[in-house]
Amino acid sequence: MIDKLELLLALAKERHFGRAAEACGVTQPTMSTGLKQLEEILGVMLVQRGSRFQGFTPEGERALDWARRIVGDARAMRDEINGLKHQLSGEIRIAAIPTVLGMVAALTTPFRARHPEVRFRIQSTTSSEVLGLLENLEVDAGLTYIENEPIGKVRTIPLYNESYRLLTAPDGMFGDRETVTWTEVGQVPLCLLTPDMQNRRIIDRALRSVGAEATPTLTSNSLLVLFTHVKTGRWASVMPAKLAETLGLSDTVRSIPIIDPEVNYSIGMVIPQRDPMTPLIAALVNVAREVAPSLQL
Repeated sequence: MIDKLELLLALAKERHFGRAAEACGVTQPTMSTGLKQLEEILGVMLVQRGSRFQGFTPEGERALDWARRIVGDARAMRDEINGLKHQLSGEIRIAAIPTVLGMVAALTTPFRARHPEVRFRIQSTTSSEVLGLLENLEVDAGLTYIENEPIGKVRTIPLYNESYRLLTAPDGMFGDRETVTWTEVGQVPLCLLTPDMQNRRIIDRALRSVGAEATPTLTSNSLLVLFTHVKTGRWASVMPAKLAETLGLSDTVRSIPIIDPEVNYSIGMVIPQRDPMTPLIAALVNVAREVAPSLQL
């Protein structure tokens, strides 16, 4: 049953019979047989079939919810039993929004000091992708905003509050100021993340609240692209304060607090709403709670 539910989850991820079979290491006929057997066991049709994958039936969507729960519990059981036999080992997969990537080492470094046999895989994604990957059991934890947009049925561990800075050259617009307002930020040509990033939507919302609009001269889904432009001293941007602190800005760039209004959003770790937690995730949560106070600016 577990193997058949794994096939169902792979199909939900790939939305293609051939790619799902390849991801599971089986042939497409073997996968089709396994799914048909699952349908026979449950007594309902789960997959809308045609020459290509057309989606899941309503019963199939409900079966997916159960599959995520059952497969997740089965994996947790295996991890816990292995953890009882040996010291913690394996891989922790974390999906993180771009603006928090600079602080991931604050979690992974103390964790690895305690559990040297554990490996990490970190991927940068949008906030909505974090939740999708977590729901489909493709990652074990996420680092994202936890109080801004809906995050669904997950457990949250708050880490720190994100505030914002205008990054600009000392001789740039408002570059000689100790603070700037969001109204003034709206007058600055900025390089910003693309609108599919929640950080960009937060900035746009803050500007609209004071009757201003962003006027980006460059957009990218890569913070590295934004940072390299800002570091030249010829471009300006709005970035989270902690990220600006982590990047280590040069003398050619100032990080100026943005006020009026002060904008803060909570960043945290999200994990599946499942008990018991796997030993790896329980250990990660413990480290997150320990380091959270030091992450506050």
